[in-house]
Amino acid sequence: MDLLLHFRSFLRVAELGGFSAAARALNTSQPAVSRQVADLEARLGARLLHRSSTGVALTEDGLALLPRARAALEAAEAAIGTVGDRRGEVAGRVRLGAGVAFGRLQVVPRLPALLARHPALSVDLQLGDRAADLVEEGLDATIRIGTITDPAVVARRIGLTRRAVVATPDYLARAGTPERPEDLARHECLIFTGLASGEAWPFQGPDGPVLVPVRGRFRASSSEAVRAAVLAGMGLYLAPLWLLAEELRDGRVVAVMPGWTPTLLPIQAVFPTRRQVPTRVRAVVDHLAAEFRLDPALSDHGGP
Repeated sequence: MDLLLHFRSFLRVAELGGFSAAARALNTSQPAVSRQVADLEARLGARLLHRSSTGVALTEDGLALLPRARAALEAAEAAIGTVGDRRGEVAGRVRLGAGVAFGRLQVVPRLPALLARHPALSVDLQLGDRAADLVEEGLDATIRIGTITDPAVVARRIGLTRRAVVATPDYLARAGTPERPEDLARHECLIFTGLASGEAWPFQGPDGPVLVPVRGRFRASSSEAVRAAVLAGMGLYLAPLWLLAEELRDGRVVAVMPGWTPTLLPIQAVFPTRRQVPTRVRAVVDHLAAEFRLDPALSDHGGP
C-alpha cells in the first residue's frame, strides 16, 4: 500500500469537498480516489469521511488525521527537495499561495516556462483573497500585495503594483468623469474589503499625499467580484493595472484623474520562517520576480 499516495487522495478529498473534484486535481479517476480512501480507512480501521449525496465531511478521526497526513506529505516533499538541494537540482512540490485574481491573471500564465525548465518540480497553487496563515495551511510561500506587518514571517519584494482609478466609458457617460479626489464623493466607488485601506484611497497630488474617503453601494471581499463590478459599469475602482490590463488597452475600461497618482503597493513573497529557503521554493520566487520585472504593470517601470 502506497501510504503517501493514499494520504494525498484523502487530503484532496477533504480540501476540495468531494471525490470528483479531488480526482480532477490529481489527474486521475473518481473510482481510483474513492478506492484509495477506502483502503486507507480499512488499514486504519476507522471511517475518515461522512459520504452523502451533497458531498463529504470529515469525521472526528478524519479531523485528527488531516494535519498529520499533511505533515507526512510535506516531510516527504522536503526530503526530495533536500536531495535536490545537495545536487543543485530543483525538485519537489512547492505549495504557493496567492490572491484569486492575481493568481489567475499573473501567476498561472508564468508557470509553464518554469515547469518546463524544471521537470522534477511541481507547484500546488492555493488561491484566496484573505491573508493566509502559512503555517496552518502548510504553504511554503505566498504572494501578497501591500505592506507586511506580521513579525512572524519574512517578506521579499518581488514587484510593484501600479494603480489607477478606472471605470467603463458607460459609467462615466452616466455619472461624469472625476478630475480631482474631492469629485469622488459624488460617485459610486467600488470597495474591495480585502485591503485595509479599501474605504480610503491614497493619492500623491501636486501638493503632496492625500487620503480620500470613498463610499459606494457595492462592497466585496473577492477581487474577482470587484473586477466584474467594474466591467458591469457599477462604479469607479482604485484598481491595480494588472487586474484590468487587457481592458485598459482595448478601451473597455479607462483611467481617470491622470494628475493624481495612487500610492504604489509592493508585491511581496512571504515565507513562514527565517530559516534558509529551500532551493525549490527559491526557484519559484526567483522566476516570478524575474518575470514581473519585465512587466510595466508589475515593476518600477511603467504607468497607467
